[in-house]
Amino acid sequence: MRIWARLNNLPRALREFLLPTYRPERHYMRGPGPACARRGGSAVMR
Repeated sequence: MRIWARLNNLPRALREFLLPTYRPERHYMRGPGPACARRGGSAVMR
């Protein structure tokens, strides 16, 4: 049964290898937000 599970995952793994879905812009943080400033952090509001 393990071999069938690996064969079923092969197309997805191959697609992820060839066309990665990681998008850095989705994980980019510009800095502390307004909640951090309200807590009294050292964030500078612009």
